[in-house]
Amino acid sequence: MYSIKNILKSSLMAAAVIASGASMVSCDDMLDTKPQGTFTDEQIGDDEAVDIMTAAYATLLNHYFGNNESFAGPINNWVFDVRSDDALKGGDGITMEGYMHQLEIGNVQSDNDVCNFKWRNNYFSISRCNTAIRAISNSGTISEEQKKSMIAEMKTLRSYYYFDMYRIFEKFPYFDETVANPSGVRADQYTREQIMQFIKTDLADAYEVLPATQTEVARFNKYVAAALLARVALFDSDWATAETYAGYVIDSGQYSLYPNFLDMSKPDFNNQYESVLAVQFSSANSPDQYNFNNCLNCTWSEGNLYGNGDDFYLASQDLVNAFRTDENGLPYLDGANDGKNVDKADFEGNVDPRLDFTLGRIGMPWRSHEYNEHWCRNLELYGQYSGKKPYPAPESPYVKPGIVPWGASSLNMLLIRYADVMLMKAEALIEQNKDLEEARNLINLIRARAARSVDAAYTPVDCNPMVANYAVSQYPATGWTQAYARKAVRMERRLELAMEGHRWFDLVRWGDVCNHINHYYSVEVAVHPYYAGANLSEDEIYFPIPINQVDNAGDLYK
Repeated sequence: MYSIKNILKSSLMAAAVIASGASMVSCDDMLDTKPQGTFTDEQIGDDEAVDIMTAAYATLLNHYFGNNESFAGPINNWVFDVRSDDALKGGDGITMEGYMHQLEIGNVQSDNDVCNFKWRNNYFSISRCNTAIRAISNSGTISEEQKKSMIAEMKTLRSYYYFDMYRIFEKFPYFDETVANPSGVRADQYTREQIMQFIKTDLADAYEVLPATQTEVARFNKYVAAALLARVALFDSDWATAETYAGYVIDSGQYSLYPNFLDMSKPDFNNQYESVLAVQFSSANSPDQYNFNNCLNCTWSEGNLYGNGDDFYLASQDLVNAFRTDENGLPYLDGANDGKNVDKADFEGNVDPRLDFTLGRIGMPWRSHEYNEHWCRNLELYGQYSGKKPYPAPESPYVKPGIVPWGASSLNMLLIRYADVMLMKAEALIEQNKDLEEARNLINLIRARAARSVDAAYTPVDCNPMVANYAVSQYPATGWTQAYARKAVRMERRLELAMEGHRWFDLVRWGDVCNHINHYYSVEVAVHPYYAGANLSEDEIYFPIPINQVDNAGDLYK
């Protein structure tokens, strides 16, 4: 049970541990240790300032508390996708990590572990950013120009975490590096509108200050700030801002779509093409640099190819059916009306090939292996659709089979990729009923990449055009109205970004999420009977403040 006071007390010590390269300690060990030998602001020199900035970046690994907190409060937010119509919790049964099952069926309570894990992870991370900003500001030898750039990096990172809080919690305390006593900040000190403006201002200021490129891989440049601001603006329905800043990223010429959809799952392409904001992972060094965020989600894998994964975060039948296409290769924007499920590899209708790059399907290849029922941990309860995107071929030299986390590799995690930015701008244009042709072109570029990804010579193999009927084509100009385009861009986000942790937040910002999800429950229950009685109400869209945080904060959070 850790309030902000506990978090602040331990943050410098935790930062020093990561910056020095020492092994991670458990959450309990770290927080039980008295903070002897920690730095005060006055003791931080130039080298320490850089080290603490590095430690702030290290929070993106999301694994400085313990394994469960990385699983259940992950940086890629897959646990929130199980609240959407895209994903199931998975695993061995509904009681396994049962607090995630509660989210899947619309039951949100203040003692849910995901609530507390997310709260703690984000506030430790925010505290490190504030500490780094103060350290950089107090440096006597770093140039003023360099200070501004480094501080802008930290404000961008801090904005990432505050926006995460904004999308998840109804109320939460906001404090920056100037607040002397964050432990005294009330959760209702600022309105949501005020906090949104703080985030936007920091990102807009950072864009003006940050360089276009950085010499060190993965340090934030101005286009990270721009892409994040575009995402923030979309959530706020600030279409003009989203258009502008997504446009900055596109017009930079620094990014492009992967040549093949499969490329996003190849460590060989880390920090290339679509990599706007990526978390750097490695399988070459200590386990602390493995991607624990997706540890639970690796397929069971017959033959122990990855090490037997826990097979969490599986796709719903509703998502799989969304990949159906008509005789023209276009998606059914209002759903197909024949009631058929894409439940077999030899489904007679057309499908978008991104289906088989995104999910395992019995009878189809998985990185050149045969995916069958033995890859599925609980086929009867959760079905067959394990997620593929975070996992390179098991034979890849970048994969460490049998080592926790299962499927551990050097594949970076893309928190913002270029296709997402393209769709952000397309959506912003459509919502303004402006330059609809440009929006159509952006969407069609993404669909064209999907079409050319069905390449028999490209390895490893994930599609089989001899079995599946792949058809994905571009939207024609005829009939491209604002109403039709809105449906198209929302569907494209679902297909292109499936199983990347975005769907729930898209549904929330588009509105009417409760009716949408409750309808999904009523349909999906035919395939997954445990949805019987599931219900999402308006007061469950956002998380409440975790009950143990309320208890520790006195009257500050009440």
